Amino acid sequence: MKAGQGTENGPQNLARDLLKQPGPVRGKELGVKAAAGVYTAFGLRAEAEPIQPGLHVVATPIGNLGDISFRALATLAAADAIIAEDTRVTKTLLAHYGIATPLIAYHEHNAAIVRPHLLEKLAGGAALALVSDAGTPLISDPGFKLVSEALAQNCAVVPVPGPSAVLAALTVAGLPTDRFFFEGFLPPKSAARRTRIKDLAAIPGTLVFFESAHRAASTLSDLAAVLGPRHAAIARELTKHFETVRRAPLPDLAALVAAEGPPKGEIVLLVGPPIEQRQTLPGQDLDARLSRALKEHSVKDAAALVAAETGEPRRNVYARAIELSAADRRQSDSR
Repeated sequence: MKAGQGTENGPQNLARDLLKQPGPVRGKELGVKAAAGVYTAFGLRAEAEPIQPGLHVVATPIGNLGDISFRALATLAAADAIIAEDTRVTKTLLAHYGIATPLIAYHEHNAAIVRPHLLEKLAGGAALALVSDAGTPLISDPGFKLVSEALAQNCAVVPVPGPSAVLAALTVAGLPTDRFFFEGFLPPKSAARRTRIKDLAAIPGTLVFFESAHRAASTLSDLAAVLGPRHAAIARELTKHFETVRRAPLPDLAALVAAEGPPKGEIVLLVGPPIEQRQTLPGQDLDARLSRALKEHSVKDAAALVAAETGEPRRNVYARAIELSAADRRQSDSR
């Protein structure tokens, strides 16, 4: 994630004042007048209801600005200040929805200095909103220490859920979703990366990684070398105009990305669970499951349901479902 700096005018000056002034100072007391506490959606101006004092952890869009919730907009508009990793990114969101709440930059380079001031404001009764560059805060961003220390001093921490690149990628990858492990970024150097991948190899669930564009090919190559031909996916620019999801066994995916060159945009890599740990069933048991499913579902839906239940490759289950369905029709026709 990038660390950004706020601009030197407007809401950022007000945010600095907020940090300096003692007590539970509200944004409107810092000079934010008519625009304070309001936002625009669908061309309509709305006034946000007051929110309780505390730290409000607000999920924001990962690309498409339309993915933000009304509750998130109201929270951002009503907060005394918004704490953002990259204020430039958040300013685009706020400008789109006509929100004038002051912004405070909070990133890995200034966290040690800014955090005590934020905690002081929270202790004094301020209502602050914490956002990431995009998506859900605390997922690969510096918000964890602020949340944990706010809880330690008995401040309210309120979740305002919404978009997440991890969950968005899982829903479209075509990999098991009942169990998954989010690793974040792997080490940048190959030797350390392969060592970490070996540590993760036995986890009985889908593995989810963030990765930079220029390392995507080498990371996929290392994943393939350590994990073998597991099913995998690479998702980039999710919810944006050039959204792309590629699905293939790891060696094929690694070769594809290496041949095409570095993919552009934000990237999520996903790797299916260990192949040897997938549940295999005797043929009769599989047939019994399919027969039951075919009584209530189409061939395609029955195959998808049984494949999800058993971990068997979907193409194999689908082929067997077609055979059983055809046999059942022949039997019915002969009666």
